[in-house]
Amino acid sequence: MHSGFVGIIGRPNVGKSTLINTIVGKKVAITTSKPQTTRNIIQGIYNDDDSQIVFVDTPGIHKPNTKLGQTLNKQAYYSMEDTDIILFLVDATEALGKGDMFVIDKLKEVSKPTILVINKIDKLSKEEILQKIIEYKDLYPFADIVPLSALKNNNVKELIKVVKKYLPDEIAYYGKDDVTNKSLEFVMAEIVREKVMDLTEEEVPHSLTCLTTAVEVGKTSYTIYVDIIVDRDSLKKIIIGAKGQMIKEIGIRARHELEKLLNRNVYLELRVKTVKNWRDQDKYLNEYGFNDFEV
Repeated sequence: MHSGFVGIIGRPNVGKSTLINTIVGKKVAITTSKPQTTRNIIQGIYNDDDSQIVFVDTPGIHKPNTKLGQTLNKQAYYSMEDTDIILFLVDATEALGKGDMFVIDKLKEVSKPTILVINKIDKLSKEEILQKIIEYKDLYPFADIVPLSALKNNNVKELIKVVKKYLPDEIAYYGKDDVTNKSLEFVMAEIVREKVMDLTEEEVPHSLTCLTTAVEVGKTSYTIYVDIIVDRDSLKKIIIGAKGQMIKEIGIRARHELEKLLNRNVYLELRVKTVKNWRDQDKYLNEYGFNDFEV
């Protein structure tokens, strides 16, 4: 049994959460087209006959303009320091930019095997993939380079093989059937947040979070209560929508996914709350679980 912790880092929206879900084979991190979807350190646990690999999904490294943004960056940096191996994920369809170079500069501050993962290769020709490898390979002494498509599950098995070469431990940190370190209540709230993000414009997602406040377990059903928290009343009105149509659609989509996850009927109660400037107040960052790591 070989094991280890693998941090997945990169700019926002490069496919980190999609990759971790594909590796684990279950949805443990939400995915949307909006950048900075991931807000917490989420572990996806991969098990096979001879290894256990704990993949650590992190917020995208970005230029922060709130305390929340600063906290998200700290989470990503913490994972770089606290894992055994680093996967630096880049989007093959995007040009090498300042954001990528900023992450590479951060990588130079740590000393551990770093694998360059070039994602979304399903959108490129073989020649373009080769050109992307050439573009990155001399910027940092990468231990390995793996091109893949997380969405299409293309070459992901090769990434697992490569990661196994660098696993330092010989102990199972989790049970054989575990797929994540996060609680069921956390996953429930994240599914609601995903649906809000899918249905609203870009201004809303960055200003909201979701919190499961209660779960009632019946013989054949769950009753789940989730607060959708925004930082101003105008966003609350958007999420509720005209005659409550938006919040109704959010609830329908979230309930369907929760029923698939739980394999039971779900009764979902959503409440939208305004907590002004919550993203800049340590009290609420702590209360909502954004400081659940050490720095």
